[in-house]
Amino acid sequence: MNVDILVYDGFDELDGIGPYEVFDYALGYAAEEDDGTTGDDGAIGDDGTTGDDGGRVRYVSLDERETVTASHGTRVGVDGTLPGPRGEDAPDLLVVPGGGWSARNQEASAWAEAQKGDVPRALAAHHAADTRIASVCTGSMLLAEAGVTDGRRAVTHASAVEELRESGAEVVDARVVDDGDVLSAGGVTSGIDLALYVVEREFGESVADRAATVIEYERRYEVATRDGSRRGEN
Repeated sequence: MNVDILVYDGFDELDGIGPYEVFDYALGYAAEEDDGTTGDDGAIGDDGTTGDDGGRVRYVSLDERETVTASHGTRVGVDGTLPGPRGEDAPDLLVVPGGGWSARNQEASAWAEAQKGDVPRALAAHHAADTRIASVCTGSMLLAEAGVTDGRRAVTHASAVEELRESGAEVVDARVVDDGDVLSAGGVTSGIDLALYVVEREFGESVADRAATVIEYERRYEVATRDGSRRGEN
């Protein structure tokens, strides 16, 4: 599974870094299970790959650049640019973090990217090409701007729920919403729950549990699935 996390100036650190770490460990663990080896951790190498066909996780941007500056000032290295939706290197899963939407930061935020329009256009193109897209927090609002969530079940940060509903999405009161090729997570830390949910579906419960254990995260997520059922309720 190839995972690209689309970063931009002003994205919320945890929206992107939380899922990245889950996928990083999970891809390593899945590779270990495939070749029958185990280790203290399954972290992926500096090139963003497992070293075999297990997949990759990486930070990408729309334009060529070395770093982006996240909402709390963390500078994050960028591994490459987002491939075209039908390119050979196109991701199996495209993760879209939020950040700064409700503050209406016009310089560096999800709101600023919505106003520029380039990110929504890229998301619309990937959606049209059947790329599976997952938003975290107000990343859902970028999907809404792209028309991806029109008539679709989705969730976002509590501060933007009414805007998401007004955009034409069917807002679901859940920590994670799985609507097939469009997944969404609520506020900030729910991105970890979304990533663990995807990992469990792709690689199995044991890999997801190992990833949760190594980051010492208690799996308390609630997932609303496409058929209306709910998984993982405690």
